[in-house]
Amino acid sequence: MKKTLKKKMMIAAIAGSFTVGSFIGITSLQPAEAKESQSNEKVENVIFMIPDGYSSSYATNYRLYKGEESVMDSHLVGMHRTYSANSEVTDSAAAGTAMATGTKTNNGVISMDPDGNKLESILQAAEKSGKSSGLVATSTITHATPAVFASNVATRANEKDIAPQFLQNDVDVILGGGKKYFSDDLLNQAKQDGYEIVSDAQSLNNVKNVKNADKLIGLFAEDSLAPELDRETTNEPSLKEMTAAAIDVLSKDKDGFFLMVEGSQIDWAGHDNDAAWAMKDAEAFENAVEAALDFAKKDKKTLVVIAGDHDTGGMSVGGYDGSGANLEILKNVTATGDFMAAQLNEERTNIQEIVLEYANITLTEAEIDQIKQASNPSFQINSIISKHALVGWTHTGHTGTDIPVYAYGPQAHKFAGLIENTDFPQLMAEAMKIPFN
Repeated sequence: MKKTLKKKMMIAAIAGSFTVGSFIGITSLQPAEAKESQSNEKVENVIFMIPDGYSSSYATNYRLYKGEESVMDSHLVGMHRTYSANSEVTDSAAAGTAMATGTKTNNGVISMDPDGNKLESILQAAEKSGKSSGLVATSTITHATPAVFASNVATRANEKDIAPQFLQNDVDVILGGGKKYFSDDLLNQAKQDGYEIVSDAQSLNNVKNVKNADKLIGLFAEDSLAPELDRETTNEPSLKEMTAAAIDVLSKDKDGFFLMVEGSQIDWAGHDNDAAWAMKDAEAFENAVEAALDFAKKDKKTLVVIAGDHDTGGMSVGGYDGSGANLEILKNVTATGDFMAAQLNEERTNIQEIVLEYANITLTEAEIDQIKQASNPSFQINSIISKHALVGWTHTGHTGTDIPVYAYGPQAHKFAGLIENTDFPQLMAEAMKIPFN
């Protein structure tokens, strides 16, 4: 190496605000888990998992979609505030900067304060303390959330400027999309620096057989990875496979590691008001969480923290006529609204056939006409499917609602209550007993 279930928590919610504060505890955990979660023992590894755009409404709808509690539900400890330095409603760059560096900044900015000063992230602090580090995402790996942990740029759009900073900051594992932002010269330099380079699911899996692999770059698409609904038609690994591979490589470092894993496309589904895409990518994220928890439970020195960066779309649980929810219908949807719209012929005379094939929904004549006349047929398809599922949406942007926080492992209890998003890196540094800010 380069360096030497069932609900187990109770939560009191105040209608409308979902304030938690001191009402949240972890005393109802099973004895072994409660003891470990309240332990003040030093944490060797931190796995920070961010389901982008995921709020309490997504969590509730996902539970209904799944038909039982999610893996995360039993590790709920609190909520966090998401506002940025210049807005009550944050974007991913400002939210990520707060969660990575402990400082609020303006929307669109990557790990620089409002005055333009560069900020150190918890990943960089872990590296300085001798630990290995990794970034995993289903977006381009240079997208806003992963970028804030290992780069500093004035605007999130500068993805070409972000890529080389990952290597300059010595990130050991880099997995996601965005190959177009990594020049041949940059990748050749990475090889000289000892990185294994992979480009598909099979080659990623083969890394497990490389005993001395302690640096890894996997770029599985020119742009972002495919939505989970469409992934099986590609050679791309799942988020769970990337998470497991990252842990496998990083855990070789006896000094420990810091790993950030983002389920990027839950947010994109929210922007599109695509309920099926949101639930399917939430499922993929939960699978990745299972991989992290399995490692943490065996390792006993790993803290897993899970929190979305903000809410997207203002999703509601139930909607329209107030008759309840019908999330089961989304299990029959096998493609995103974008994919379905791309299958429509020029005259849009095959709307019924396409929606029936990929969503198992027989449309009314009025619904067919709505899609046929729509300037954005993809969005109209999503709206109709959401209505059938009784999932409501406020709009297509972010909202400023508070976000659930989940945690497992030693010192998990420190994340309880209603905290600021700027608290995450400080609490993680305290858990790892490393200097920060």
